[in-house]
Amino acid sequence: MEKTYIDALPLTMNSSEQQETVCIFGTGDFGRSLGLKMLQCGYFVVFGSRNPQMTNLLPNGAEVLSYSEAAKKSDIIFIAIHREHYDFLTELTEVLNGKILVDISNNLKINQYPESNAEYLAQLVPGAHVVKAFNTISAWALQSGALDASRQVFVCGNDSKAKQTVMDIVRALGLTPLDQGSLMAAKEIEKYPLQLFPMWRFPFYLSAALCIFLFFYCVVRDVIYPYVYEKKDNTFRMAISIPNRVFPITALTLLALVYLPGVIAAILQLYRGTKYRRFPDWLAHWMLCRKQLGLVALGFAFLHVLYTLVIPIRYYVRWRLGNLTATQAILKKEIPFSTSTAWLYDSYVALGILGFFLFVLLGITSLPSVSNAVNWREFRFVQSKLGYLTLILCTAHTLVYGGKKFLNPSNLKWYLPAAYVLGLIIPCIVLVIKFVLIMPCVDNTLTRIRQGWERNSKH
Repeated sequence: MEKTYIDALPLTMNSSEQQETVCIFGTGDFGRSLGLKMLQCGYFVVFGSRNPQMTNLLPNGAEVLSYSEAAKKSDIIFIAIHREHYDFLTELTEVLNGKILVDISNNLKINQYPESNAEYLAQLVPGAHVVKAFNTISAWALQSGALDASRQVFVCGNDSKAKQTVMDIVRALGLTPLDQGSLMAAKEIEKYPLQLFPMWRFPFYLSAALCIFLFFYCVVRDVIYPYVYEKKDNTFRMAISIPNRVFPITALTLLALVYLPGVIAAILQLYRGTKYRRFPDWLAHWMLCRKQLGLVALGFAFLHVLYTLVIPIRYYVRWRLGNLTATQAILKKEIPFSTSTAWLYDSYVALGILGFFLFVLLGITSLPSVSNAVNWREFRFVQSKLGYLTLILCTAHTLVYGGKKFLNPSNLKWYLPAAYVLGLIIPCIVLVIKFVLIMPCVDNTLTRIRQGWERNSKH
C-alpha cells in the first residue's frame, strides 16, 4: 500500500533539545492529519495504536507504539478515537494519571448520550486532566491549511494549566483557541459540528413559505382567473413573469422583517420602562437571525434583477411589441407621449436601482472581513441608517410601480389585490412605527431607557 502523506518537513522546527513530544491515540484520518500538522510545526509525535506494526499510512518521522508504551512518552495525549472504544483506557489509569487527555471526539447525533464525551472520559480516567478541543476542526482543514477552513478551536476544561497547555498547542498549529470555560461546556461544543445551518433555518423556512404562498397567489390571479373567465392559456407566465413578481415581494418582505424585531424590542422597552428584562425567546432568536434574513433577501433581490434583465429577449414581449408596431403602422396611429407616464416609469426604475445599490452595500458590510475593518459606530450607521433608507427606497419603488392602479377596484380579481400590495403591508407598518419611534418625545425616553434609566426605579 502506498503512503498517502509526503515527508513531514517542520514549518516551525525547534531545536532538538527543546522539541516537545505529543502522543496521539488513534491512527484514523483525523489522528494522522493532526500528527502530520504537529510534525510540520516542530513537535515529535508518538502514535498509540492497537496494531503498532501497521504504519503504512502514518506520516514519516512519527513513532508508533502500543497504547501503554506511547502514553509513557508524553504528558499530553490526544484521544482520536470514538467514544465507544474508550473502555480500554481504564486499563491505563496508572499510566494516564496526571497526564493531559485532549478529547477530540464527536457523536453521530445531538444528545446521543446523557453526558458529553469529555465528561465521560473524565469519569473513566479520574486522575487525568481532560480538555475538550479540536472537535470542530476537520481532518481536511488540518491537511489543506487553516486558511481553507475555520481557524477557531473551542477549548474547555476544569484544569486551567492543562487548558492553557492545549491552547498553546492550538496557537502553534496556526489556529485560534477560544476558551469556553469548564468541562461542563463540552456538551455544547460537541453540538457545534452536528448543527446544520442553525441560524439559517428560520430564514430559509420563512422565505420558502413566502415564495410558495406568493407563487400560488399569483397563479390564481394571473393564470386560473383568465382561463375561467376568458379561456386564455397564460401558463407560460409561470416561468418568468410570476417568479419575477414573487422574488421582489419576498425580498422586500424579508428586508422589512430584518428591522421589525428591533421595532418590537423598542416598543417592549417603552412599555416595560426598562432594558433589564429579557425579551421573549422567539424575539431573541429572531433578532439573532437578522443578518441571515438580510442576506437571503439580497439573494432574492439579485434574482429579481436577473429576471428583469431577460424581459426584452422573451418571446412574449417581442411578439407583443411587434404586434403593437404593426397595428400602429396599419392604422396609421401614434400613441402620444405622456410626460407624467415617463416620470412615473423613470422614477420607478431609478428608485429600484438606488435601492438595490444600497441593498448590495448592506450585504457587503455584513461580511466578517468588512465588518471587522469598521468600528461599531460605522457599522451601526450602515446597518441601521442606510438599512432604513434602503427599505424606504425599495418600498417607494414598489409604490411607484403600482402607480394609479394601486387600489383601483378594476385591478381586483376575485376580490384579490395585486401581489405587490401584499408585499407593501409589512414594510409600511415597519416604516410607520419607526417614524413614531424617532419622534423626539418618544426617542428621548427610549434613549434614556437604553442608557440604564428605569421608570419604576427606587434609586
